[in-house]
Amino acid sequence: MTDTRPDDIAANLDAVRARIAHAARDCHRAADEIRLVAVSKTKPVALVAAALDAGQLDFGENYLQDALAKIDALAARQPVWHFIGDIQSNKTRDIAAHFAWAHAVDRFKIARRLSDQRPDGMAPLNICIQVNVDDEDSKSGIAADALPALAAQIAELPNLRLRGLMTIPTYSDDYDSQRRPFATLRELMEGLNADGHRLDTLSIGMSADLEAAIAEGATHVRVGTDIFGARG
Repeated sequence: MTDTRPDDIAANLDAVRARIAHAARDCHRAADEIRLVAVSKTKPVALVAAALDAGQLDFGENYLQDALAKIDALAARQPVWHFIGDIQSNKTRDIAAHFAWAHAVDRFKIARRLSDQRPDGMAPLNICIQVNVDDEDSKSGIAADALPALAAQIAELPNLRLRGLMTIPTYSDDYDSQRRPFATLRELMEGLNADGHRLDTLSIGMSADLEAAIAEGATHVRVGTDIFGARG
C-alpha cells in the first residue's frame, strides 16, 4: 500500500473498522467504545479529505508544520486533530491552538505550557500521559513510578483535561507479548483512578497490534499504514 490513492481510502477504512469490530466481539466489548485515530502524518491533504468523505473524523499527526497545513486546508470540514508525536517546547503554542488532543505528554513543563497557551474560549485540551512501560532509555515517556506525581500536577492545570495514558511498546509479532505492556498500562490507569482520578482513555494499539490493545481495554487505536499506506 505504498501508492495509496484517494479511491482506496474508503475500502481501507472499512477493513480497519472490521478488524476493530471483530476484536471487540472477541473480548465482549462494543466496537463503538473504540475510537479510530487515522494517523495521517506525511500524507497529503487529498488522502485526508478522502478519509473524511468516508466518515472518518479523528486524525493523528506527528509533524507540526505538515499538520498545520492540513488543518488550515480542511478547517471547514472540522476534523478532530490529535497530536501524537513528541512535544518540544517551541511547538506548544501551535499545538495548544490547533489540536483537540495531545497524546504524548511526559513532562510537567510541556503540560504547563500547553495550558498557559491554550487560547481563551477553546475547550480544555485533552491530554494523555505517555508512559515508557518497557523502561527503554531510547523511548519517550515517563517511568511508571513517576506517573502518579505527574498526573496530579497535570490534573490541576486549568486549560487541560487529563484523559488517560498512552504508550508505544517494543515491537512484537506475538499476540501474548503484545498484550503484556498494554495490560501494564491499563493497570496503571486503574491505580490512578483508585487514587481519585477520573481517567477514561487508553491510547494504545497501531496497525500491527490493535487486536491485543483492544483486548486490554484500548479506547483509542492509532492506525496509519493500514489506512494510508506506508510512509514514502
